[in-house]
Amino acid sequence: MTSENAIGTITMIGSGSAGATPDLMRVSLSIETRGDTVATAYARAGERADAVVNSLRADGVHGRDINTSGLTVRADTVWTDGNREQLVGYIAGTALTITLRDIADPGGKAKSPADGGPAAIIAHAVAAGGDDVRLGGLTLTVADEESLLARARDAAWDHALAKAEQYVSRADRTLGPVIEITENISGPTPQPRLAFAASKMSAEAAPMPVELGESELSTTIRVTWQLT
Repeated sequence: MTSENAIGTITMIGSGSAGATPDLMRVSLSIETRGDTVATAYARAGERADAVVNSLRADGVHGRDINTSGLTVRADTVWTDGNREQLVGYIAGTALTITLRDIADPGGKAKSPADGGPAAIIAHAVAAGGDDVRLGGLTLTVADEESLLARARDAAWDHALAKAEQYVSRADRTLGPVIEITENISGPTPQPRLAFAASKMSAEAAPMPVELGESELSTTIRVTWQLT
Protein backbone atom coordinates (compact mmCIF):
# COMPACT_ATOMS: atom_id res chain seq x y z
CA MET A 1 0.00 0.00 0.00
CA THR A 2 1.40 3.42 -0.91
CA SER A 3 0.32 7.00 -0.51
CA GLU A 4 1.77 10.49 -0.94
CA ASN A 5 0.48 12.72 1.86
CA ALA A 6 1.75 16.03 0.51
CA ILE A 7 4.35 17.58 -1.75
CA GLY A 8 7.77 16.73 -0.44
CA THR A 9 6.87 13.65 1.62
CA ILE A 10 6.11 10.01 1.03
CA THR A 11 4.47 7.56 3.43
CA MET A 12 4.83 3.81 3.16
CA ILE A 13 3.50 0.87 5.18
CA GLY A 14 5.73 -2.10 5.82
CA SER A 15 4.93 -5.41 7.46
CA GLY A 16 7.20 -8.06 8.92
CA SER A 17 7.03 -11.17 11.02
CA ALA A 18 9.39 -13.50 12.83
CA GLY A 19 8.85 -17.01 14.08
CA ALA A 20 10.55 -19.27 16.57
CA THR A 21 10.01 -22.61 18.25
CA PRO A 22 8.19 -22.03 21.55
CA ASP A 23 10.39 -22.60 24.58
CA LEU A 24 7.82 -21.85 27.26
CA MET A 25 4.52 -23.60 28.01
CA ARG A 26 1.76 -22.51 30.39
CA VAL A 27 -0.60 -25.25 31.51
CA SER A 28 -3.96 -24.73 33.23
CA LEU A 29 -4.81 -27.49 35.69
CA SER A 30 -7.67 -27.65 38.16
CA ILE A 31 -8.71 -29.99 40.98
CA GLU A 32 -12.33 -30.55 41.98
CA THR A 33 -13.37 -32.74 44.91
CA ARG A 34 -16.63 -33.61 46.62
CA GLY A 35 -17.47 -34.24 50.26
CA ASP A 36 -20.37 -34.46 52.69
CA THR A 37 -19.18 -31.31 54.43
CA VAL A 38 -17.32 -28.20 53.37
CA ALA A 39 -14.35 -29.22 55.53
CA THR A 40 -14.17 -32.69 53.97
CA ALA A 41 -14.30 -31.41 50.39
CA TYR A 42 -11.83 -28.61 51.13
CA ALA A 43 -9.36 -30.93 52.85
CA ARG A 44 -9.50 -33.43 49.99
CA ALA A 45 -8.88 -30.68 47.46
CA GLY A 46 -5.89 -29.53 49.48
CA GLU A 47 -4.46 -33.05 49.60
CA ARG A 48 -4.84 -33.48 45.83
CA ALA A 49 -3.29 -30.07 45.18
CA ASP A 50 -0.33 -30.91 47.42
CA ALA A 51 0.18 -34.17 45.54
CA VAL A 52 0.17 -32.36 42.19
CA VAL A 53 2.56 -29.65 43.40
CA ASN A 54 4.92 -32.24 44.90
CA SER A 55 4.93 -34.09 41.58
CA LEU A 56 5.75 -30.90 39.69
CA ARG A 57 8.58 -30.04 42.06
CA ALA A 58 9.96 -33.57 41.80
CA ASP A 59 10.11 -33.04 38.03
CA GLY A 60 12.12 -29.85 38.46
CA VAL A 61 9.39 -27.20 38.21
CA HIS A 62 10.33 -24.25 40.44
CA GLY A 63 7.94 -22.77 42.97
CA ARG A 64 7.87 -19.45 41.10
CA ASP A 65 6.38 -21.32 38.12
CA ILE A 66 3.47 -22.85 40.08
CA ASN A 67 0.71 -20.31 40.64
CA THR A 68 -2.61 -20.85 42.44
CA SER A 69 -5.03 -19.01 40.19
CA GLY A 70 -8.36 -20.02 41.75
CA LEU A 71 -10.00 -21.39 44.89
CA THR A 72 -13.70 -22.25 45.22
CA VAL A 73 -16.20 -24.00 47.50
CA ARG A 74 -19.82 -24.44 46.51
CA ALA A 75 -22.88 -26.50 47.31
CA ASP A 76 -23.49 -29.70 45.34
CA THR A 77 -27.18 -30.00 44.57
CA VAL A 78 -29.52 -32.19 42.50
CA TRP A 79 -33.11 -31.79 41.40
CA THR A 80 -35.59 -34.25 42.90
CA ASP A 81 -38.66 -35.73 41.26
CA GLY A 82 -40.72 -33.07 42.96
CA ASN A 83 -38.74 -30.41 41.08
CA ARG A 84 -37.00 -29.33 44.23
CA GLU A 85 -33.31 -28.67 44.72
CA GLN A 86 -31.69 -30.97 47.26
CA LEU A 87 -28.29 -30.53 48.87
CA VAL A 88 -26.15 -33.66 48.51
CA GLY A 89 -22.76 -32.33 49.56
CA TYR A 90 -20.13 -29.76 48.74
CA ILE A 91 -17.59 -29.24 45.96
CA ALA A 92 -14.21 -27.68 46.57
CA GLY A 93 -11.86 -26.71 43.81
CA THR A 94 -8.50 -25.10 43.16
CA ALA A 95 -6.83 -24.05 39.93
CA LEU A 96 -3.14 -23.95 39.09
CA THR A 97 -1.28 -22.20 36.32
CA ILE A 98 2.00 -23.98 35.66
CA THR A 99 4.88 -22.58 33.61
CA LEU A 100 7.20 -25.13 32.00
CA ARG A 101 10.51 -23.78 30.70
CA ASP A 102 13.23 -25.15 28.45
CA ILE A 103 10.77 -27.50 26.80
CA ALA A 104 12.45 -27.90 23.39
CA ASP A 105 15.42 -30.04 22.41
CA PRO A 106 18.22 -28.74 20.13
CA GLY A 107 16.27 -29.93 17.10
CA GLY A 108 13.28 -27.73 17.93
CA LYS A 109 11.01 -30.57 19.04
CA ALA A 110 9.47 -31.03 22.46
CA LYS A 111 11.78 -32.91 24.79
CA SER A 112 10.86 -36.57 25.05
CA PRO A 113 9.28 -38.00 28.21
CA ALA A 114 12.54 -39.84 28.87
CA ASP A 115 14.36 -36.49 28.94
CA GLY A 116 11.86 -34.92 31.33
CA GLY A 117 9.85 -33.22 28.60
CA PRO A 118 6.53 -31.41 29.13
CA ALA A 119 4.41 -34.44 28.25
CA ALA A 120 5.95 -36.45 31.09
CA ILE A 121 5.67 -33.60 33.61
CA ILE A 122 1.97 -33.13 32.83
CA ALA A 123 1.30 -36.88 32.93
CA HIS A 124 2.96 -37.20 36.33
CA ALA A 125 0.91 -34.30 37.70
CA VAL A 126 -2.32 -35.83 36.38
CA ALA A 127 -1.45 -39.18 37.92
CA ALA A 128 -0.69 -37.54 41.26
CA GLY A 129 -4.04 -35.77 41.33
CA GLY A 130 -6.01 -38.81 40.22
CA ASP A 131 -9.58 -38.59 38.97
CA ASP A 132 -10.06 -35.18 40.62
CA VAL A 133 -7.71 -33.47 38.12
CA ARG A 134 -8.96 -31.50 35.10
CA LEU A 135 -6.70 -30.11 32.37
CA GLY A 136 -7.86 -26.75 31.04
CA GLY A 137 -5.48 -26.45 28.11
CA LEU A 138 -2.07 -24.99 27.38
CA THR A 139 -0.44 -21.95 25.80
CA LEU A 140 2.86 -22.04 23.93
CA THR A 141 5.01 -18.93 23.64
CA VAL A 142 8.57 -17.65 23.43
CA ALA A 143 10.33 -16.48 26.58
CA ASP A 144 12.46 -13.88 24.78
CA GLU A 145 9.73 -12.00 22.91
CA GLU A 146 11.93 -8.90 22.57
CA SER A 147 14.36 -10.70 20.26
CA LEU A 148 11.45 -11.97 18.18
CA LEU A 149 9.98 -8.47 18.02
CA ALA A 150 13.33 -6.98 16.95
CA ARG A 151 13.49 -9.38 14.01
CA ALA A 152 9.90 -8.56 13.02
CA ARG A 153 10.67 -4.82 13.18
CA ASP A 154 13.73 -5.24 10.97
CA ALA A 155 11.65 -7.11 8.41
CA ALA A 156 8.89 -4.46 8.50
CA TRP A 157 11.42 -1.63 8.09
CA ASP A 158 13.13 -3.34 5.14
CA HIS A 159 9.72 -3.83 3.51
CA ALA A 160 8.71 -0.18 3.90
CA LEU A 161 12.11 1.12 2.83
CA ALA A 162 12.28 -1.05 -0.29
CA LYS A 163 8.91 0.22 -1.46
CA ALA A 164 9.80 3.84 -0.73
CA GLU A 165 13.10 3.61 -2.60
CA GLN A 166 11.38 2.04 -5.59
CA TYR A 167 8.85 4.86 -5.89
CA VAL A 168 11.22 7.77 -5.32
CA SER A 169 13.62 6.30 -7.87
CA ARG A 170 10.84 6.23 -10.47
CA ALA A 171 9.95 9.80 -9.55
CA ASP A 172 13.60 10.88 -9.87
CA ARG A 173 13.70 11.94 -6.21
CA THR A 174 15.66 10.76 -3.17
CA LEU A 175 14.66 9.94 0.37
CA GLY A 176 15.43 12.52 3.03
CA PRO A 177 15.13 12.22 6.80
CA VAL A 178 12.35 10.24 8.47
CA ILE A 179 9.58 12.48 9.75
CA GLU A 180 7.36 9.97 11.56
CA ILE A 181 7.18 6.27 12.45
CA THR A 182 4.18 4.48 13.93
CA GLU A 183 3.95 0.81 14.83
CA ASN A 184 1.24 -1.80 15.33
CA ILE A 185 2.23 -5.12 16.91
CA SER A 186 0.22 -8.34 16.88
CA GLY A 187 1.13 -11.58 18.56
CA PRO A 188 2.85 -13.65 19.40
CA THR A 189 0.40 -16.09 17.87
CA PRO A 190 1.24 -19.63 18.90
CA GLN A 191 0.42 -22.32 16.38
CA PRO A 192 0.63 -25.47 18.48
CA ARG A 193 0.06 -28.94 17.10
CA LEU A 194 -1.25 -31.39 19.64
CA ALA A 195 -1.39 -35.14 19.11
CA PHE A 196 -4.08 -36.61 21.35
CA ALA A 197 -4.10 -40.23 22.42
CA ALA A 198 -7.06 -42.13 21.02
CA SER A 199 -7.72 -44.12 24.18
CA LYS A 200 -8.31 -43.02 27.74
CA MET A 201 -5.34 -42.47 30.03
CA SER A 202 -4.34 -45.45 32.08
CA ALA A 203 -4.01 -45.28 35.84
CA GLU A 204 -0.39 -44.29 35.31
CA ALA A 205 -1.46 -41.41 33.02
CA ALA A 206 0.77 -42.19 30.05
CA PRO A 207 2.31 -39.09 28.48
CA MET A 208 0.21 -37.49 25.74
CA PRO A 209 2.43 -36.37 22.82
CA VAL A 210 2.82 -32.61 22.37
CA GLU A 211 4.20 -30.96 19.23
CA LEU A 212 5.47 -27.41 19.69
CA GLY A 213 4.78 -25.98 16.24
CA GLU A 214 5.88 -22.35 15.84
CA SER A 215 5.11 -19.08 17.61
CA GLU A 216 4.96 -16.05 15.33
CA LEU A 217 4.97 -12.33 16.08
CA SER A 218 4.02 -9.72 13.47
CA THR A 219 4.37 -5.97 13.28
CA THR A 220 3.28 -3.26 10.84
CA ILE A 221 4.97 0.13 10.62
CA ARG A 222 3.99 3.36 8.88
CA VAL A 223 6.94 5.53 7.91
CA THR A 224 6.94 9.04 6.48
CA TRP A 225 10.04 10.41 4.77
CA GLN A 226 10.81 13.90 3.54
CA LEU A 227 11.78 13.96 -0.12
CA THR A 228 14.80 15.77 -1.49
